Amino acid sequence: MQWLKHAFAVDPPGPAEPTEAQKLAIDRVADEVVRRGLATPTLMALEMSRPLNFIGSQAMHFFTPFVSVFANTRGYRHFAEFLELRGAIPYICDAIEARIEAPIEKGSDSQVKTPSADSTGNEVGSETD
Repeated sequence: MQWLKHAFAVDPPGPAEPTEAQKLAIDRVADEVVRRGLATPTLMALEMSRPLNFIGSQAMHFFTPFVSVFANTRGYRHFAEFLELRGAIPYICDAIEARIEAPIEKGSDSQVKTPSADSTGNEVGSETD
C-alpha cells in the first residue's frame, strides 16, 4: 500500500520556486505588465484564476504550435511549465507587486510625455477650430 501513501500529495503551500529560464520569462511578463500600466487588472485576473492555473498552463501548451508561427516559443514554454506548479500564481503576483513598488529604470528617451491642458481643458499647443 506504499503507492497509496502519496496518491493525493500536493505541492507545499506558498510561492513556487522557478528555474532560471522560468524566472527570466516571468520577469519579462511582469516588466511588460507594469510598463503598460496593467498591474491592477492583471493581479485581479490572476487572483480570480488561481484555481485554474494548471488548466491555463495546459491551454498554453495546446496553443504552442499556433504561437510558434508568430514568435519564438522558448519563453512561452517556460512560462507554461511554471504555471503547472501550485504556487505559480502567488509568485507571479509577488513579482508584479515588487515591480510596482520599485519601477523599472527608464532612459530619458523612453519616457512618455503627456500633453498638458490649460484651464479650459484644451491641450496646450493644440489647434481648435
